[in-house]
Amino acid sequence: MGSLGTFLRYPDDIYPLLKMKRAMEKAEKQIPPEPHWAFCYSMLHKVSRSFSLVIQQLGTQLRNAVCVFYLVLRALDTVEDDTSIPTDEKLPILIAFHRHIYDIDWHYSCGTKEYKVLMDQFHYVSAAFVELEKGYQEAIEEITKRMGAGMAKFICQEVETVDDYDEYCHYVAGLVGLGLSKLFLASGSEVLTPDWEHISNSMGLFLQKTNIIRDYLEDINEIPKSRMFWPRKIWGKYAAKLEDLKYEKNSNSSVQCLNEMVSNALTHIEDCLKFMASLRDPSIFRFCAIPQIMAIGTLALCYNNVQVFRGVVKLRRGLTAKVIDRTKTMADVYGAFYDFSCMLKTKVDKNDPNASTTLNRLEAVHKICRDTGVLHNRKSYINDKGQSANVYIVMLVILLAIVFAYLRAN
Repeated sequence: MGSLGTFLRYPDDIYPLLKMKRAMEKAEKQIPPEPHWAFCYSMLHKVSRSFSLVIQQLGTQLRNAVCVFYLVLRALDTVEDDTSIPTDEKLPILIAFHRHIYDIDWHYSCGTKEYKVLMDQFHYVSAAFVELEKGYQEAIEEITKRMGAGMAKFICQEVETVDDYDEYCHYVAGLVGLGLSKLFLASGSEVLTPDWEHISNSMGLFLQKTNIIRDYLEDINEIPKSRMFWPRKIWGKYAAKLEDLKYEKNSNSSVQCLNEMVSNALTHIEDCLKFMASLRDPSIFRFCAIPQIMAIGTLALCYNNVQVFRGVVKLRRGLTAKVIDRTKTMADVYGAFYDFSCMLKTKVDKNDPNASTTLNRLEAVHKICRDTGVLHNRKSYINDKGQSANVYIVMLVILLAIVFAYLRAN
């Protein structure tokens, strides 16, 4: 759950972490008895525990549809990500994947660890898919078809320009936003706004660009072949080859490139806030809002941080638990975006070549959040008060009591 040192430094993380742990245990006990649904929900817990927790709050039919949608796209993504599959074999699988989901006998062995299990036993996902209502099936099939075609296109095409970057992110994540909106509409829980396609796409792009920034080192070190999603139009200003950014001698230019990538991702925030503000169903709102807050938090952590090129940079587990626990209304979202964008702003170096652009984009976010008039009455996600010596002592006593009780029970 976390180290003692982390608890002492962030004692206010303890309660949200305990709540999240209990919620995960509860979710794992609620796995349906039918073999195909049991596989789907068990696999969902394995490939994304935090997402699995958020999805559990949705109504039963929508929850089943989103679970299957997520696993179908994870499977499609596993095929795309597996660099050991020859291109002439991979392309037809990506293009035809939307048809395979109707075939309860189809499977394809690729990927590693839990993703290999997903692919080897994909027939369980298909069996669950064919039980969904027709409206859900049609939405999932359409998005899978469009995504597979887009992935196939970029198997044979480098991400050169910023437009290429946006197009690639649209295929692999913007379409997820569109698909989820279609599922929300099919459930009868939401009424979409006239610009729903554009702002749904932005929701996906913001999450995907955050992941691409955070996962630079993992992608560039992929065996047997690197995966390169940063656009040459950006990284070409700072290095001869994208892989050069990971070398310590290039740290200064690498961080400047990273900062431009983060600044690019910030352009989607206004649309994301608009989309979340339009949602009516509380469970759907939390399902959408929690990943978005975690994304802005991750960008704030990555900005101007050379560790992106050295290892894994991610939000501490306690902060993730805090986001899940506190995100209930749009006021919470505005507060979180304001806090994390302020954190990012303090890291901007005036000598960075994109400093003015980044600051202008952050100020635009601040203005949106301030203009709502809800920032005065909130808990900060990053600077909670109350971390005095007394709080440390109380939290330490509670932690020791929990550890003692656990040891006695085992």
